[in-house]
Amino acid sequence: MPKPITPLLAADTIIELIDFPDRPIVLIERANPPYGWAIPGGFVDLGEIVEQAAVREAKEEVQLAVHLIALLGIYSDPVRDSRGHTVTAVYVAEAAGMPVAADDAKNCRLFRLDELPETLAFDHAQVLSDYKKYRETGQVAPLRDNPVSVSGKPDRIVVH
Repeated sequence: MPKPITPLLAADTIIELIDFPDRPIVLIERANPPYGWAIPGGFVDLGEIVEQAAVREAKEEVQLAVHLIALLGIYSDPVRDSRGHTVTAVYVAEAAGMPVAADDAKNCRLFRLDELPETLAFDHAQVLSDYKKYRETGQVAPLRDNPVSVSGKPDRIVVH
């Protein structure tokens, strides 16, 4: 049986800084395309557990040791990443200390949820909207198994 061709797998981590008032989150300014502000994260290495990739990427990009507390959701829209079909597992984590931009992060900053930057990479506007609801209600991201088109009818994704 031939090996299937599948999407790439990534892990992103919304990092809440527990030693700051209101628990701001850390976003990075991407040094590589697609540009914009993003949740720290990156690709899962072959043989790596997804949760370990989330922790590793947080350490590589913002120099913080994180403690994962929840899986916010899986984001798999084939157009979420302009470089190709990428699926990401987004975690919520806690950390203490001050982040430092490293690896492929050009810059990093702390943001309160009511002052997020306008230019967000990937589908991170949707992810952070889901995260706001998580902070308010404790509910993780909703399942999005039936995309709806502009016409209001379900879309069917067909791959040839």
